[in-house]
Amino acid sequence: MREHPEKPIFGPETPKLDPPNPPEIKVWRSVAKAISWRVVGTIDTLILSYVLITYLGPIFGMEQHGSEALETASYIALTEVATKMVFFFLHERLWAALRWGTTIEDGARVQSLLRTTIKTTTWRVIASLDTMLLAYFFTGNIGTAISIGGLEVVTKLVLYFIHERVWSKLPFGIDHSGDDSEQSPQPTS
Repeated sequence: MREHPEKPIFGPETPKLDPPNPPEIKVWRSVAKAISWRVVGTIDTLILSYVLITYLGPIFGMEQHGSEALETASYIALTEVATKMVFFFLHERLWAALRWGTTIEDGARVQSLLRTTIKTTTWRVIASLDTMLLAYFFTGNIGTAISIGGLEVVTKLVLYFIHERVWSKLPFGIDHSGDDSEQSPQPTS
């Protein structure tokens, strides 16, 4: 009886699915994704922080309302811009180097649903820990910090997944010049 080889864990074994010269993901694509995600993420953090500091803060012994709560929420959100831009860029470059879960279809690099899901999860762990640390630093209250980071897990998982799926359809920053696909190269920016 002949044994069937196991399916590979990281990547396809057929040349069509794993071409010798896959499209290159340019650094500027990672920068643009980092900026677009940071805009979405900062707005989400600002709103969540304000609401949770105002309404859950008193439960944890933190009394801030109105402009004081908005100021603290703004410090969290604005500081997060710097920390998360760096973390997101590094995360994006790591995933750009990892070809697992990508294929070439009609001359375009396509990301599998599983890859998007795992990428979303790893980013959320890193980002939520960052948010919790910043929230604790600015509020001095561990309960409020965990509340902000905990609720953010839910909202940002959904927002990031949508963001990632939108970007997986955009050709910006993907260099097809070394691609051996049958389609003509896609324009890059």
